[in-house]
Amino acid sequence: MRLNRLFLAATALATSGVAIAQVRGLSQRDVAESQRQHPQLLAEYGGAETGARGAYVESIGRRVSATSGLPGQSLRFTALNSAVENAFALPGGYVYITRQLMSLMNDEAELGFVLGHETGHIAARHSQARESASRRNSILGVLGVLLGSAVGSNTIGNFLAQGAQLRTLSFSRSQEYQADTLGIRYLSAAGYDPLASTSMLAALSRSAAIEARVQGRSSRSTPEWAQTHPLNENRVRQAATLAQRSPRAGTGLRNRDTYLAQLDGVIVDDDPAQGVIDGRSFIHPDLRFQFVIPAGYQMQNGATAVTIAGSGGQAQFSTGRFDGNFEGYIGQVIYGLTEGKAQVALSPLQRTTVNGLPAGFVTGRAQTSSGVVDISVMAYQFDRDTAYHFVMLTRGGQGMQPFASMLDSLRRISPSEAGAIRPRVIDVVTVRGGDSVASLAARMAYRDYRVERFRSLNGLAPGAALAAGQKVKLVVYGARARG
Repeated sequence: MRLNRLFLAATALATSGVAIAQVRGLSQRDVAESQRQHPQLLAEYGGAETGARGAYVESIGRRVSATSGLPGQSLRFTALNSAVENAFALPGGYVYITRQLMSLMNDEAELGFVLGHETGHIAARHSQARESASRRNSILGVLGVLLGSAVGSNTIGNFLAQGAQLRTLSFSRSQEYQADTLGIRYLSAAGYDPLASTSMLAALSRSAAIEARVQGRSSRSTPEWAQTHPLNENRVRQAATLAQRSPRAGTGLRNRDTYLAQLDGVIVDDDPAQGVIDGRSFIHPDLRFQFVIPAGYQMQNGATAVTIAGSGGQAQFSTGRFDGNFEGYIGQVIYGLTEGKAQVALSPLQRTTVNGLPAGFVTGRAQTSSGVVDISVMAYQFDRDTAYHFVMLTRGGQGMQPFASMLDSLRRISPSEAGAIRPRVIDVVTVRGGDSVASLAARMAYRDYRVERFRSLNGLAPGAALAAGQKVKLVVYGARARG
């Protein structure tokens, strides 16, 4: 009882600032706005996971959030088919978690902590403050990274930012502390072991460390949950202290086997149906094309576009309606980029051929508060009614030069090349006598850092051994789904 009183006193102190928000519930304005944003987010993040896995996430979210003070039926929990490591919430009661972030978890309690943490952001009204900051800064978007100041047309930045409000803005340290505290409180009240909070934060730290090592050879961006929910030693230490004060610390539910059964077979990294990042190469086996980004650049694969970023500029690869007219196609791309509001002086269309593909390109210039920005479009005809294009933003005078190698690399791939692309999936296996970390890691579907990835994936400390009968996760190549 004394431990319980200490824990309740600590959480009451940390959450005193959100008591009124919990009583008031959700505002109708926030609910309406979140309902409007929901389908857009589903489209950007590859759609919702349906079936048993989606229902499972929903059930755990409702269980953990039951003591949040928010109306239970007003909250929605959605698992997203996305290779981005992320979880986030909208102020109108929508909570999202990606399959990629779920792949880092090793039990149901860790899932419950992340869903509880995001629910805590809603209860504490952090999303409104974040959204306000987003409105103040959305004019920067990715152009802010490139230019360091606002451009004349917000829509240019918004076009390339695609969801940057969720990706580029972080919660404050105090907001993260509060959401952690609330998540631990909800987790414990739901009967789970609150120490799952510390093991989950440790998993995120391991993943970020592995990604930092891999980035020397890879073009993937930093895990986004680590960007938008920054980790630090004090935050992890505070979570551990609060969790240990709970009477359920070390004794609450973890439900590891149940969770791993739900995770078995889930796709990890890119879904081939949405294209695959392999080092500096992007390959789409269904649409049959490949391109290679310049060295030192990074890319992120979305449901409708691939975004490329580096010191020389920003680019995005996508498609649009094509009727055989390059002038009209590129004109529509420019119009969509600026919504017709920005004055862009365009060069005449120039035609060329790239790897047997008819192509056309233009470069324009737009005046910004910090100087001139070059806006370029390179379009490629694949067949009678299909075209793809790169949109590029560079500093004035650079034109397409920073992306020249990428523009020359786009090509068709053969049926055999397309057929060789397979998804990576989680395979839950039971350790047998004679198995070791090294022998199981050798089965991982990666070319490098196999042991490090295996230990990170399963929360194994350096030097930790495996025991016969223990269940562990592997990432292996799965079979391609055929439409």
